[in-house]
Amino acid sequence: MSSIATKPAPIATARQQTLARECVIRGKGLLLGHDAELVICPGEPDSGIVFERVDIDPPVAIPALAENVVRRPRRTTLRSGEVSIETIEHCMSALAGLRIDNAVLRLRGPELPIGDGSALPFVEPMLEAGVEAQEAARRVYKLTEAVSIDEPGATVAALPHDEPGMRVVFDLDYRENAHRIGKQAWSYDTNSGDYLKEVAPARTFSLREEAEALWAAGMCRHLTPRDVLVIGEDGPIDNAFRFENEPVRHKVLDLIGDLYLTGCSVACRVLAHRSGHHMNRRLAQAIRQRMRLDARAVALSESKALDARAIARLMPHRYPMLLVDRVLEIDQGKRAVGVKNVTINEPFFPGHYPGTPIMPGVLIVEAMAQLAGLMLSQQLEHSGKVAILLSMDGVKLRKAVTPGDQLILEAETIRATSRNATVQCRASVGNKTSAEALIRFMMVDPDFA
Repeated sequence: MSSIATKPAPIATARQQTLARECVIRGKGLLLGHDAELVICPGEPDSGIVFERVDIDPPVAIPALAENVVRRPRRTTLRSGEVSIETIEHCMSALAGLRIDNAVLRLRGPELPIGDGSALPFVEPMLEAGVEAQEAARRVYKLTEAVSIDEPGATVAALPHDEPGMRVVFDLDYRENAHRIGKQAWSYDTNSGDYLKEVAPARTFSLREEAEALWAAGMCRHLTPRDVLVIGEDGPIDNAFRFENEPVRHKVLDLIGDLYLTGCSVACRVLAHRSGHHMNRRLAQAIRQRMRLDARAVALSESKALDARAIARLMPHRYPMLLVDRVLEIDQGKRAVGVKNVTINEPFFPGHYPGTPIMPGVLIVEAMAQLAGLMLSQQLEHSGKVAILLSMDGVKLRKAVTPGDQLILEAETIRATSRNATVQCRASVGNKTSAEALIRFMMVDPDFA
């Protein structure tokens, strides 16, 4: 089936890991059928997993994080503005399974190559390239509070777990089609299990009528049942299962990939019943929200903060355009969390929907940009410089901000040089996102600002 059986399985390590050298995967996408080329390159420590569409001018980079995922049927898709990267879940699962923390994935085409529908087309080239440890501690988030996503007839939940890895328990139940895919349940532990042998070979599958519906819609026209698993009344058509319970193993493969959209490994126990990509993504988003809340609590307890006077010393803005009241956490140009307390006395409320006061969306974006500027100013190479906004992508205004709200601002550096930077920003009230944007800055001397 595969040459990986002769290769050692990746082991848990306290250090971050990337590839020793780049590798290339070519083929057609699953649904769209377009030719695609994916080059997986080593990534810098703490840079995470970042996809980049290089067939677009200029190229568009999209961090592999749950907030950048849009809903699509039967797949997981990243999107920034009008640019999307389709069907990333098998590759994300391979990265998680090999414990790759940092990588840049450069894609030519709208969709990743599908290969045989498993994670093997990504695992094998990465193993050939080699996995290399980096001089940075591996980030593992230990879940502290249960989170769950429920929909009619389906649920997926993450629970605190004493063990170091993620244990996934998946209950697959096709109900009226149980005679074709029997009720299957399977448990897998990412810390002690063998991803290469137990998970990676499991292929995506569909029932015969699902495959015919996709074909009628103009999708998957390049595939036959010999290429991927299509299950008819008597089992796989022109094919055979690699495992007796291959469908539920593939569901676990998908879930591992989707939950890697949290941005790091998560120590927890996951219970899933009839869950799919949409619910997996919502769970990843809920875990990331839990991570943010825990990070804020740690930041407050350690008093990593900038008060209004410190902010005024660093920022060129003044009332009424200084929109950051306090910085709760700031990490040397990498990440920052701040607060804007929205009161009825804000100067824009008398003229902006005075009957129903709403904070202007452009000012929410400005507040996010100001926090990002504060964060970037903490980097040594940016010392004394001013962050000038160059462009914004993927701007979304999701929830109105009204008097009495406390706006939590977050900024995370995606890429930074001595002259420019790209920062992913988010604003939220409670646990609900109010706005988000990918903002690019130019760092200039104050005299030229």
